[in-house]
Amino acid sequence: MKERLPRLICVALCIFFGLTYALFDKAAAKKDLSKSPGTKGDPVSVAPESTESVTAWQQEGKDNGSQASIAVQEALAILRTLQPQRDRLARFEKTSGLVGMSLYYAKEAFLFLFMNGPPSDDYLNTGPSDRKLSKPLAEAVNLLQEAASAQEPDAIFLLAEMNFYGNYTHPRNFKEAFRKYSDLASLNGNSSAQHMIGFMYATGIGGALERDQAKALMYHTFSALGGNTRSQMTAAFRHHSGIGTPRNCNEAAYWYKHVADKAIAWSRSGPPGGQTIDKASHRIADQKGGVYGEGASVVSSGVHANKAGPNSDSHAALDDVLEYLDLMSRKGDLRATFNLGRLNYEGTQTMKRNLRTARYYFRLVARKYWAKDGSVLTDDNGTGRIASKAAGYLGRMSLRGEGMEQSFPKALIWFKRGLANGDALCQYELGLMYLYGFGVRKDPVVAADYFKEAANQDMASAQTYLGRLYLDQGDISTATRYFDLAARNGHIEAFYHLAEISNNGIGRERSCGIATAYYKLVAEKAEPLHSAFHEANSAYAEGDREIALVDYMMAAEQGYEAAQANVAYILDEHRAILSLESLFSWRRQRNSLQDTKLALIYWTRSAKQSNIDSMVKMGDYYISGYGVAADMEKAATCYQTAAETHQSAQALWNLGWIHENGMGVEQDFHLAKRFYDQALETNQEAYLPVKLSLIKLRFRSFWNTITHGKVNSIQPDPGLFSHRIGESRTWRLMIDAEPTKEWSFNEWISNFLEDHHPYYNDADDDDFVNPSSDPMPGGDDYMDDMDESIIESLIIVGLAGALAFLVYYRQQRQNSHRRETERQQQQRQGVAPAVQQQPPMQPPLIQGQQPDGGFFPPQGDPNYGQWIAGGVGH
Repeated sequence: MKERLPRLICVALCIFFGLTYALFDKAAAKKDLSKSPGTKGDPVSVAPESTESVTAWQQEGKDNGSQASIAVQEALAILRTLQPQRDRLARFEKTSGLVGMSLYYAKEAFLFLFMNGPPSDDYLNTGPSDRKLSKPLAEAVNLLQEAASAQEPDAIFLLAEMNFYGNYTHPRNFKEAFRKYSDLASLNGNSSAQHMIGFMYATGIGGALERDQAKALMYHTFSALGGNTRSQMTAAFRHHSGIGTPRNCNEAAYWYKHVADKAIAWSRSGPPGGQTIDKASHRIADQKGGVYGEGASVVSSGVHANKAGPNSDSHAALDDVLEYLDLMSRKGDLRATFNLGRLNYEGTQTMKRNLRTARYYFRLVARKYWAKDGSVLTDDNGTGRIASKAAGYLGRMSLRGEGMEQSFPKALIWFKRGLANGDALCQYELGLMYLYGFGVRKDPVVAADYFKEAANQDMASAQTYLGRLYLDQGDISTATRYFDLAARNGHIEAFYHLAEISNNGIGRERSCGIATAYYKLVAEKAEPLHSAFHEANSAYAEGDREIALVDYMMAAEQGYEAAQANVAYILDEHRAILSLESLFSWRRQRNSLQDTKLALIYWTRSAKQSNIDSMVKMGDYYISGYGVAADMEKAATCYQTAAETHQSAQALWNLGWIHENGMGVEQDFHLAKRFYDQALETNQEAYLPVKLSLIKLRFRSFWNTITHGKVNSIQPDPGLFSHRIGESRTWRLMIDAEPTKEWSFNEWISNFLEDHHPYYNDADDDDFVNPSSDPMPGGDDYMDDMDESIIESLIIVGLAGALAFLVYYRQQRQNSHRRETERQQQQRQGVAPAVQQQPPMQPPLIQGQQPDGGFFPPQGDPNYGQWIAGGVGH
């Protein structure tokens, strides 16, 4: 029975997953192919960029009546019947529920036991594939090849996309894709083909060709001149960062402005108020606590740590938050009801927008305060404020037609209701209606009044519109002030106007650097216009790392720092010393896109855009020789640069380690200790590794001292004291003490006994903190700033205590011996010892002598021994 049990478990798992596959909705496989990363390049399913007049497949030379065009249409009809490759097991996400977690871990066990063999082919196979094509796919490919031989652009483009992305189950072949893109670019100067050639030269993806940054910039420039938005952004970033060309601010501003103009035009399109921009550029490492994990990365440690509050859990899942809000909403908590509505309206990274559900919750809140005729049901100010916020969202949804039919009169009703309690959203939306005449008479003056009221409540959209009105009137300074206020909250149009003002030198001297920075922000905010973040995130969530990597690389080439960090993170092979991949050689081969040199390139680009963890990663690569020759000095420079931000405990610890071992810097135990201490001050979660490192460091320093080594050992800091500057924290001030004479042990003991206050004679009154002025009474700031070299102090205290104990013990022995001698003398004289001991007879006083024995007791006096011992007791 015991031998059959594992087999039964395996059979049960197979049956379970077989039933799961069968129960999947078949309609899911028939979704729009454009949403699948495996169907890129379909001329019918992929929408072209709205800002470009010429699409990838509608170029010069297209003849719908030709035989080649007919062959392309026949091939497309066949390809649409083919199902794209899907990883259905990826649908089992790890959730907080019992069933969800059970399915997730069952899937992991199934993959590990039955689907963990060596891959049948290599994703990056640059040569011809041995895998046979299915009959329909082979027929479609033959039709496309015949059309391509007739110089049909659509056929060439489709074959290139199929070989690059693996569309319609076609095997990937990057060398063949490069040839097809080159043919199309040479045929009619296709901007999309030029963009892909530039991308392949920039990344050298799949080893299809050698990386050549100069050629990459050349093809991206050709594509940008043809109007390709992605190439325009890529060319701008390369001129901005100096990749493949010297840095040129004017060229970067020129291309970024082209993209920013398209972005702002797209942002202003759509319903009243413009497009809703959903941010999709997230770092995938942040979901796991950062590059170095929870607590070790900057994003999850120190001031950035996700800390729990009295009524919150720092690691609560979104499902738990929604469940809690729903519970409180059912109990009548209007704030929880409103938050549920806002979460459904705005959406999150893992939660899609649900406008109908949002409208339901907003109406629940509104009904608690207003009757159907608009009369107020309660005088509670708190309920009124929350209801006014809900009215603002309901009016916005009516104005824009979100989740309901567009209705200006209904929007006006809701805005006026919310206006009674001074809601900023209602004030802004009313200003918008009066500015453009949506259901009301057009009146810019009234609109400006509403915008100003909302702007005073720090609403970015209102500040931007108010700045635009002042700009139209020629008041540059006031307009700039409002744009600056809106830019603090990341408003895309505020960035655009500030870029225009700086680039054209309106009201100020022209600044190319500032203009380029603002144009870059505008361009990167319009993610749906030109980036592939949504496709990349979907592919990564579904387990298709290769497609996700390609899409992230495209966004990274456009200058997105988050994409650069994602590419480097996926390519990184050195996350842990021991991992499951190290146990199974075929698992290391499954992601053949791993490229250490390319990972270092993207770590570097991410670090140049102020990613501190990426800077630390650069140091790791240089110190270990990953993808580059080992260079300890460059590693130390990377760690030092990251440490200067005082946010990375990992960088400070690394600095301590390289100074302890003399890697690229002079070996210095004392300086290593300083860096270890600073690492602990930066992040308290680093307590254990820092303390272990300090213990080892102190042993090495002790051995170096007793063996008279050449390394600078840990030294005490006698000149360490603290100053309080204003209300700021206490800063350390180190003063180098002058070298002093080395004392012998006897001299040290004598000086110690003579100096009653060795640590206070030279202290000033300002060195002590007045408790009455301490903002935190009972705090220990002074003790926190003291040097932690406590071992030397403990040795001194121990020696002093031992000396005092010996003197006390000697005194007690002398007293005991004296009493014993007096008792024996009395017994010899035949005098019985008195029950009550009389004080000893004092010798006759000598002239000038004190009653306590004087300064120099005679030799026969019992106190003579005490005086010889050092005068203890006098």
